[in-house]
Amino acid sequence: MADYRVPREDMQFVLQDVFKVDKDWAQFEELAELDIETAVAIIDEGAKLAETLIAPNARAADEEGVQFNDGVVTTPKGYKENFKQLAQGGWVGVTANPEFGGMGLPKSISAQYEEMLCAADISFSLYSGLTAGAIMTIDQHGDDALKATYLENMISGQWTGSMCLTEPHAGTDLGIIRSKAIPNDDGSFAISGTKIFITGGEHDLAENIVHLVLAKLPDAPAGSKGISLFLVPKFLVNQDGSLGERNGVTCGSIEHKMGIHASATCVLNFDGATGWLVGEPHKGLPAMFTMMNYERLGVGIQGLGAAARSYQNALEYAQDRIQGRGAKATRDMAKEADPLIVHGDVRRMLLTMKAFVEGGRAFSTYVGQQLDIAKYAQDPAQKARAESLVQLLTPVAKAFLTDTGFEATVIGQQVFGGHGFIREWGQEQLVRDARIAQIYEGTNGIQALDLLGRKVAGSRGEMLKPLLDDIQALLAQPQAGLEKEYQQLAEATQIIAQVTKNVLSKVADDENIINSVAVEYLYLVGYVAFAYMWLRMAKVAEPLVTERPYLASKVKTAKFYMSRILPRIHGLVGAIEDGSESLYMHEVGEF
Repeated sequence: MADYRVPREDMQFVLQDVFKVDKDWAQFEELAELDIETAVAIIDEGAKLAETLIAPNARAADEEGVQFNDGVVTTPKGYKENFKQLAQGGWVGVTANPEFGGMGLPKSISAQYEEMLCAADISFSLYSGLTAGAIMTIDQHGDDALKATYLENMISGQWTGSMCLTEPHAGTDLGIIRSKAIPNDDGSFAISGTKIFITGGEHDLAENIVHLVLAKLPDAPAGSKGISLFLVPKFLVNQDGSLGERNGVTCGSIEHKMGIHASATCVLNFDGATGWLVGEPHKGLPAMFTMMNYERLGVGIQGLGAAARSYQNALEYAQDRIQGRGAKATRDMAKEADPLIVHGDVRRMLLTMKAFVEGGRAFSTYVGQQLDIAKYAQDPAQKARAESLVQLLTPVAKAFLTDTGFEATVIGQQVFGGHGFIREWGQEQLVRDARIAQIYEGTNGIQALDLLGRKVAGSRGEMLKPLLDDIQALLAQPQAGLEKEYQQLAEATQIIAQVTKNVLSKVADDENIINSVAVEYLYLVGYVAFAYMWLRMAKVAEPLVTERPYLASKVKTAKFYMSRILPRIHGLVGAIEDGSESLYMHEVGEF
């Protein structure tokens, strides 16, 4: 596998030139002292960790995997030392509240850091990633006592966090969970039940693990409105902050998975474990969504990171590997064969990966920027608009970034030919590791239902308007040399508006239409959103090419995306127009 190199230059271009995030920071009191130079320095420091510490250990860690012995989980060689170094640098608390020792950085910066960490080693990234989400949830919904007891040690990486939702019989349908919380006399609760697929539920990287657990109180209403959220530590914490006795939570087993072998995916058994309510009774699901929404962008970035690593590997291989002869104009007769990169199909594959990776990097930054505005803005209208965009784009970020990320890892494997199927080249690990991102944190089909059903149809199309308005604002500022691309985006925007109108007009008469066309609709939004990202980048890059010649590739890749990838939407439109008819022609017994 090629050495991983963090694309520092492109990350700075996206932050500084495309989205001008420092202008946002200047107007937010909490971020007013942050400037682009500081952001670049932070990215550079994170890059050093990713390139020199984490990435070199990724393949060996995958080969070794996590080990389970009588309730004890041991992570691969190097993980414990690397996690300690990561924590000492403050990287677990990148976005966490400075009041408790966090860096307090905006999501637009942490998105870049998360990408490099995931590109280096997705398995390793999960331990700190889940902890960051737990920190945010406790900070936003926990009482002062919980914050004082847990946040500082979690932010420092001395303790980690996990998210405990899924049960053996209840995955997406959390309303039917069976875990119970019985009140104790001292205000705590006795938590009992079994949770499965718990990432980082048990390991040896930290001295304590803080579990956020969904359970139901005795008087809970039926369904999702009866779910409460509880904090359940692996070890109880004494009054003086030291660790006390082991709590009633144990790891029953770990899963043997297709990928992310170095990530401990646990079955956790809660047997009267002592826990504390986070937030209000029966309001656990909204509180957990604080964590889940950030995690869903984070999972999308996992797909992006895997794609970025796949592209780098495949590009280096295509430049070095000589095989066959290219067209006359590209032949080097001094050599026995030409490098793979001269061949048309290899270029198609490389450019597709490049388009997904750099488009995805811009999109994740765009979503991160909206999260920052929603969090820090004082103007109610500005805040509300950003919140609406976040709600709309979160399922797209999770699903589209992971689907295109997986596609890019498979394409990268294809560039390697037979070597892509061999373990030591590293490409098959990326394929395996990226695959889970399409499944957990809500399968991509569920994300599509959320987008079309709850967000677009639920708002009668109003929630889509801020995105379309942003696109129209770009289209109103033409750039010489990109006339064709502007027209292509304008036509795609008209298509998405018309398709949305058509789907909404059929909802009353076809109860199955949302479920039937949601995935195609999410892809439609995703491809158009990426087109918006690419034209936005190309518009900025075009005037800067003389000053920064490397940006010529940005403009050329934008043209490739518009001409070779964006047209995929036409096939999606045909499927959406079919509605539910072809899916529901069969009776159940006819399958």
